[in-house]
Amino acid sequence: MLILEGFPVGSMEANCYIIGCPETKEAAVVDPGAEGGRILRRLEQLDLKCRYIILTHGHVDHIGALGQVKEATGAEVLIHRDDAHMLTSAGSNLSLYMGLSISYSPADRLLEDGDVINVGKQTLRVIHTPGHTPGGICLEVGDSLITGDTLFAGSVGRSDFPGGSHQQLIKSIKEKLLCYPPETKVLPGHGPASTIGEEARYNPFLNGRW
Repeated sequence: MLILEGFPVGSMEANCYIIGCPETKEAAVVDPGAEGGRILRRLEQLDLKCRYIILTHGHVDHIGALGQVKEATGAEVLIHRDDAHMLTSAGSNLSLYMGLSISYSPADRLLEDGDVINVGKQTLRVIHTPGHTPGGICLEVGDSLITGDTLFAGSVGRSDFPGGSHQQLIKSIKEKLLCYPPETKVLPGHGPASTIGEEARYNPFLNGRW
């Protein structure tokens, strides 16, 4: 059994995900980009205690409510080491260019490729997928992949922000994600869900049609 649900938050409609262990009631929140109160209310409705806040990368639309959720829950903040500086720099996380100035304390734990995060009796695996940002990650959660801004339904993440690389992004997707079974669910950072099979077959960025 696994609790896994997502919903879009904020003006940029970044998908925030809640992962929970129904037995221990421990949870992780992935990418609290905005609407911290809504995220906290949903945790309460599900009777879950947030132990971790996991960030797929450090852009403002994925970290905007980080402070509110952390303050309310005391959860540990996890981000890949190559995006760690984005938490503490409004320029690096792009909030400065949106008329904001968002910065936080350093993360509690820096992630690496292959790391395991235990949420109660549920095991999440970190997949480092640089390209959108240097420290972008995806998460293997049961039979699903939370792909952040690496892979979308019918598209891929932007690579024109500082630290981005389209070549590296496509390499990450092809070498680290398309190896999963075709029925594996793709839960992206924006937009609707998909599957690995659908993206391998129809995504124009991955099959030579773009």
